Amino acid sequence: MSATPVRSAQSSRTLETEVLIIGGGVTGAGIMRDLALRGIHSILIDKRDLCAGASGGNHGLLHSGARYVSTDLEAAIECRQEGALLKRLAPQCIDAAGGLYVAVEGDDPEFAQAFAGLCQRAGIDCEELGLAEARRLEPLLSERMYKAVRVPDASIDPFHLALLNVESARQVLGSVYLPHTEVLGFESADGEIRAATCRDHLSQSPVTIRARQFVNAGGAWSMNIARLAGCQDVHLLYAKGTILVTTDRLTQRVVNRLRPPGDGDILVPGGTVSLLGTTSSRTDDLERVGPTAEEIDRNIREGSAMIPALAGARYIRAFSRVRPLLQADGAASDRAASRGYALLDHRSQGLGNFCTITGGKLTTYRLMAEKAADLVASRLGNAQPCSTASVALPDDGDCNWSEAATAPRKGLRKHDPDDLILCECEMLPQSAIAQIAAGAPGIDAQPTLESIALRSRAGKGPCQGSFCGIRIGSYLYDQGHYRDRAGLKNLRDFFDERFKGQRSVGWGQQAAQIELAEAMHCGLLGLDKLEDN
Repeated sequence: MSATPVRSAQSSRTLETEVLIIGGGVTGAGIMRDLALRGIHSILIDKRDLCAGASGGNHGLLHSGARYVSTDLEAAIECRQEGALLKRLAPQCIDAAGGLYVAVEGDDPEFAQAFAGLCQRAGIDCEELGLAEARRLEPLLSERMYKAVRVPDASIDPFHLALLNVESARQVLGSVYLPHTEVLGFESADGEIRAATCRDHLSQSPVTIRARQFVNAGGAWSMNIARLAGCQDVHLLYAKGTILVTTDRLTQRVVNRLRPPGDGDILVPGGTVSLLGTTSSRTDDLERVGPTAEEIDRNIREGSAMIPALAGARYIRAFSRVRPLLQADGAASDRAASRGYALLDHRSQGLGNFCTITGGKLTTYRLMAEKAADLVASRLGNAQPCSTASVALPDDGDCNWSEAATAPRKGLRKHDPDDLILCECEMLPQSAIAQIAAGAPGIDAQPTLESIALRSRAGKGPCQGSFCGIRIGSYLYDQGHYRDRAGLKNLRDFFDERFKGQRSVGWGQQAAQIELAEAMHCGLLGLDKLEDN
């Protein structure tokens, strides 16, 4: 079975598939690939694009499980097992640099003393280091450190991971990913959903997707999606987290505070930068979340206790996302809520072909996808077992531009002198933009700068797209992707998104960067005066 993702402006379309997956986070992408390897065709949709929610708004930490040994033993064990699998099956997405847990003056010595035993209970390798050895490995560690423990933490690129899962499903079985496609409701009869009614937000046209099975992998939105189907059995807490991005990679390893999980206690290297966070606060608003000055200050204050250089570091961006947590006692701390996942078959709600997978962690996405695919396959009468625990993710060139330092590894030093560098922060040549626009998973016929940035490193450096946005926009005009004012609107929207991440860290050098960007984009190009009509 196949579906043709051809956009017909202002006209209604009907697509058919075996399984419709709602939600383009890493779990939805993982389900898509798992089903394809079993010979089951699917369509994956997201109202925005891949990793638009918590999957793309986290540290990128591939957990060893150590963070949860004192609060959620089952989640700690799952993280240990799945992290080890992903290091073997998706090494192209992972920086397996390792991690340190460090206790500083003021941290609970009893917890620090018990930590190794808690890790041992979960089967997590840990090794206590001498303080001199710890500082040799990470020279920026605080002089107030009194204990250091090494664990097998790592960092992972969720965008690269999701792109590879989607591309693998396309190559294996022709499964289809449709970004900018939002589910608005369902057509049901005789205890089954027959179709999902959706809207293509690019063409503003309705889309009907008929399927035999429907999977809700909407992350923080999964409770809302379930209620569209008439299901009242999904109960989530929403925890907002805020993370900061530094202009440099300050440590080679993941560094955690050796204390029960709290705010500002993890620094994760992400290619050429570091990510500091995270806060956790209850919220009921899934659409309007953003960093506050208080959250920024708290992250820096807590983080600088273990790495003093964080107090004076240049921050180029901050962002907030909402984590879906499984419902617990309403008075309980969000930190105490389970990091496990739940798979609901919704039979108690009178539906036999709808399921929801929610909760969990980036690290456990493959396991969550396996469990959801097991249920869907059994309902379809497909006995093919899961193979994602043994079949490695293929390396695909169209998906690799989201990875830091890809250009040097592709031989940029010997590159064609006519292949101009469009993004100097990330050394991204125009040939990369051409490759992404021609064939990256889910790219639109008229690609937006935001969709290109999601599939590359464009706009992720210290200038936050101030220069490369103009160059890439010009290149897309030169190549005929843009022919009218729509390209300028895409440029404006791209700069608007980059500014959202900068405005809460607008001091020092970054404030000067923002002023320069405003002079270019508003004073020179007049994008602030560009009308939508």
